Amino acid sequence: MKISEFLNKEAISTDLKSETKMDVISEMVALLVEAGIIEKRFKNKIVDGLMAREALGSTAIGQGIAIPHTKSDTVSGLVSALAISKKGVNFDSLDGEPAHIFFLLIAPFDSAGPHLKALARVSRLLKDKFFRDSLKNTKTAKDVMDLVTQEDSRIG
Repeated sequence: MKISEFLNKEAISTDLKSETKMDVISEMVALLVEAGIIEKRFKNKIVDGLMAREALGSTAIGQGIAIPHTKSDTVSGLVSALAISKKGVNFDSLDGEPAHIFFLLIAPFDSAGPHLKALARVSRLLKDKFFRDSLKNTKTAKDVMDLVTQEDSRIG
């Protein structure tokens, strides 16, 4: 499974404005709505699902990374958004550091396999410090997509 299979360039932001966990999640779901990937009428339901998952434990895994994720009956396949915050956001990370890279995943309820594979793939990709630093320095969604596609191919 390649990240480019479920990440759409239209759902990427290199200049996340939000300063709170709730606002980050809302802004990222809005990216999916604006890209036409999810219907606007489902925005609040998806945000609620993501926040309920955060209530179980933060999806900020440290090293400036957060991977908010949920399952929802509002999507028919795996969808994602990627956003970069220049100044960082307190996302209750395991290491106490602000998160700068946010990779949001939404999967259908009946897709445990693909959902877990996607989480593992994203985690593996973001483990690489050079990749994270390169991602933080991108200027456009196209730059992000090119970088992700290149790294996706490299790790096989």
